[in-house]
Amino acid sequence: MDLKGRNFLTLKDFTAEEITYMLDLAAKLKEKKKKGKLVDNYRGMNVALIFEKTSTRTRCSFEVAAHDMGMGTTYLDPTGSQIGKKESIEDTARVLGRMYDGIEYRGFGQEIVEDLAKYAGVPVWNGLTNEYHPTQMLADMLTIREHFGSLEGKKLVYMGDARYNMGNSLMIACAKLGMHFVACTSKKYFPNEELIAQCQEYAKESGATLSFIEDVSEGTKDADVIYTDVWVSMGEPDAVWEERICELSPYKVTKAVMDNAGEQAIFLHCLPAFHDLKTKIGAQMAERFGIQDMEVTDEVFESAQSKVFDEAENRMHTIKAVMVATLGERF
Repeated sequence: MDLKGRNFLTLKDFTAEEITYMLDLAAKLKEKKKKGKLVDNYRGMNVALIFEKTSTRTRCSFEVAAHDMGMGTTYLDPTGSQIGKKESIEDTARVLGRMYDGIEYRGFGQEIVEDLAKYAGVPVWNGLTNEYHPTQMLADMLTIREHFGSLEGKKLVYMGDARYNMGNSLMIACAKLGMHFVACTSKKYFPNEELIAQCQEYAKESGATLSFIEDVSEGTKDADVIYTDVWVSMGEPDAVWEERICELSPYKVTKAVMDNAGEQAIFLHCLPAFHDLKTKIGAQMAERFGIQDMEVTDEVFESAQSKVFDEAENRMHTIKAVMVATLGERF
């Protein structure tokens, strides 16, 4: 399968076969990494990493993946470029496209990464926007496949705020790959109707189902995967914390939730997670609201069912697969 020259902006742009190809490629690259076999056949190539929103996993995954492949990287943080300030997205894209073989963008609106892709002339990869997080999806799907042996027919339940990048992207991935997606949350936090309708069309082709359930017991029953994310995203005002903690606390992932899902269920989280008070924000929330955790309890996070660190590692292998696929296989 030839994806050379393609952008990687949202899984909506890819067929189930193309997504599976990238997962297979990631598995091969992971095996080579574990065996110490080099794939540094991309020497002389360079990639630009634009981070308007900072990250641990995304930055490290792209940098290590590029280094393993023999490529150079330039990291541009919010103070490291003039993108959108003194220079338009269009002009930035045309400049970077003349210097780099690929561009990663992590930041705000999807229209920004779409504009970069329109004008760059080289593959552009979405490291996260407000609407979509496709590189995380490949890591999640690889982790699920590694654990269960397959994806088709597996039930994934997303708990929390399903209106933005994680809820949107998990629904798309499940619909494309024949999985059963459940948004288990308050109706206020369901994905938007337009995207639901689009994913229903994907589901007709793949045999997937989409469900939107407010009752926790009903929604999580016999789930294969329980998934959650932080309740407040980067850049949102502090006032949002109180609202989300109040409205989403019934959808916290607890041992009771995992027990209801069953012994076979695994827990996933794209991280970072507020499961204890060992972070500055976690301590602040404890002082303000008298809570010990938020979207997941420490008991679940540290349990044998939790596969969050397998998932985090797979960011690197799947990002490497995206770069190899879109720059062209050389191994």
